[in-house]
Amino acid sequence: MKLTGKEGFTFMEGGVCAAKGFEANGLNCGLNPNKEKNDLGLVFSSVPCNTGAVYTQNKVKGAPILVTKKNLAATGGISKAIIVNSKNANTCNADGEQKADKMCQLAADALGIKKEEVIVASTGVIGQVLPIEPIEAHIEKLAEGLTVDGNERAATAIMTTDTVKKEVAVEFTLGGVTCHLGGMAKGSGMIHPNMATTLNFVTTDVAISSVLVQKALDEIVKVTYNCLSVDGDTSTNDTLTVMANGLAGNALITEENEEYEIFKEALYIVLMNLTKMLAADGEGATKLLECSVSEAKDLETAITVAKSVICSPLFKCAMFGEDANWGRVLCAIGYADAEFDINKVDVDLASEHGTLQVCRNGAGVEFSEEFAKEVLAADEIFINVSLHDGDVQAKAWGCDLTYDYVKINGDYRS
Repeated sequence: MKLTGKEGFTFMEGGVCAAKGFEANGLNCGLNPNKEKNDLGLVFSSVPCNTGAVYTQNKVKGAPILVTKKNLAATGGISKAIIVNSKNANTCNADGEQKADKMCQLAADALGIKKEEVIVASTGVIGQVLPIEPIEAHIEKLAEGLTVDGNERAATAIMTTDTVKKEVAVEFTLGGVTCHLGGMAKGSGMIHPNMATTLNFVTTDVAISSVLVQKALDEIVKVTYNCLSVDGDTSTNDTLTVMANGLAGNALITEENEEYEIFKEALYIVLMNLTKMLAADGEGATKLLECSVSEAKDLETAITVAKSVICSPLFKCAMFGEDANWGRVLCAIGYADAEFDINKVDVDLASEHGTLQVCRNGAGVEFSEEFAKEVLAADEIFINVSLHDGDVQAKAWGCDLTYDYVKINGDYRS
């Protein structure tokens, strides 16, 4: 997948270690019986970080979310480390909070920091008791192995059914000072709008207040992760955190000025590209789908229509079959909970092979089925919808629905 950027922001390697002062590590502690796969990760900042976070909107919340919320409340939005495991979600367990709190204490002791300065997260099977012993036995090795190039080890430690690691980082300037912002994500299934969807960790060396970190995160999540759907299921453990340690040396951002807008743009670029990576790696997926809605009367309308198209199972199946069944797009637009004139709607299907006009003013237009097959044979498909009702636009991302999705989820616990 090609990264989408903007002038003034340069992509770089490093993920959560791209920013100054951050180290990471990952290893296999035994939660995953496959010793080739990491299942425990750690991220650490040498100085305290102003931190923002968003979580799942599912009524069932994993124990790590409850503990992380409690920790950030106790410190006033300050953190220094993240400890995260895969293979076991530590959700719906009677001892879940106790185990999540213990993970924080283990990390704190190994790092010489306060327990409340630790963010904890878990992902994997729901309803299975998390064994703490493997984590306890490997925490010292995990901490001792922290390095400024350990981002890949951490990124692979959070993977479950993911087929590839997901990392993005950018370099940019604030007031003439070079700054960095990078992140890692995991997610392939159980992904649906309304929060952050999956586990996602972002780090930056920008100096910015906790209040503005949280405000920027809330705004950017709305137009990135909340516009992502793979299968219609919202996870119980979804967590997205942003840690800002200020080591870049820029003047502290405490108001919504030009530098704040630049920070938001950097955050958008990283989260938007991670969102696309999550969509492209949907369980069993063969195609990344991006729906762009333009000329809407307001942002809510644009987002609602884009998400409606991306979430349609019938349309997702049509894209898997490379069938230009544009009626399914109109159907999904039609049941979107928004007000607009369906008789003004235009729809195009596009890819690297060209653009196919399929609908004008709410009605079909003739097109070549042969050319349609060529357009839809690509790995990335763009659904462009014009509402002709204003000047606002928004995007949503998803993937096709394939046979393999059922196979993967038919035996997930094994």
